Amino acid sequence: MSLTVSAAGSVRPRSSLVLATVLAVALGWAGCGSGRTVAVPPIRPIIVSSGERLRAAPERVDSIVVWLEAETINIQEDPTFLIRAVPTARETLPWLTLSIEGDTASFQYDRSHPDITTVFDVYAHLHLMKTMGRLDEWLPEHADKQGFELEREVVARIADAWLIGRAAFGAPAYGPLDELIYANEAGYLDPFLLVARAEEFPEERAAWDRDRAEELEAYRTWFRRVFDREPPGLREGAVGQAR
Repeated sequence: MSLTVSAAGSVRPRSSLVLATVLAVALGWAGCGSGRTVAVPPIRPIIVSSGERLRAAPERVDSIVVWLEAETINIQEDPTFLIRAVPTARETLPWLTLSIEGDTASFQYDRSHPDITTVFDVYAHLHLMKTMGRLDEWLPEHADKQGFELEREVVARIADAWLIGRAAFGAPAYGPLDELIYANEAGYLDPFLLVARAEEFPEERAAWDRDRAEELEAYRTWFRRVFDREPPGLREGAVGQAR
């Protein structure tokens, strides 16, 4: 598949229809002035195979669009860094393949689901901004955090981005990210990360095993009810868990 470098410097397939493109159309970026605002389409419930529904409040969607618009514009237009999105033929999540060298961040994404690249862009962008000492521009209240505390905030951010992609902008279902947004909305983001990525955050996971074992079991029970399978980290071959 041939690749091209966008105005943002991101490497993408020419045929990709990503959420950023949908946002661009909604914004009418071409010839638009500085007061660009996304016109949010009607919000729809998200449904998984178990029948569990997820609804996003309109005011919450509006607040997410504000920062996502600004961050997408920065990713597309800031010449001081490069984000490379490289297609692959497998399911993945942004933390599995992210690499940062200097002012360049690279990740792989499932080429059969190009809509996910906006979410992956945000993840790469925030970690790159941390490396470049610019995270205060995007997460000022969390700019000094490190390790799991920072990762929690970054992943919560991409969960919000995928939430509006699914609920408002017509992004098709993508199992690994759908699991993430359901866990985040149910208040289970911490156990989601610590079960799936226990090897990356051993101290935090050990603390949960010691002090919050009942909450971990409650998360597992909830996940099995909603998705009819074990969560990442407890099922073989699950996307998203540390390798």
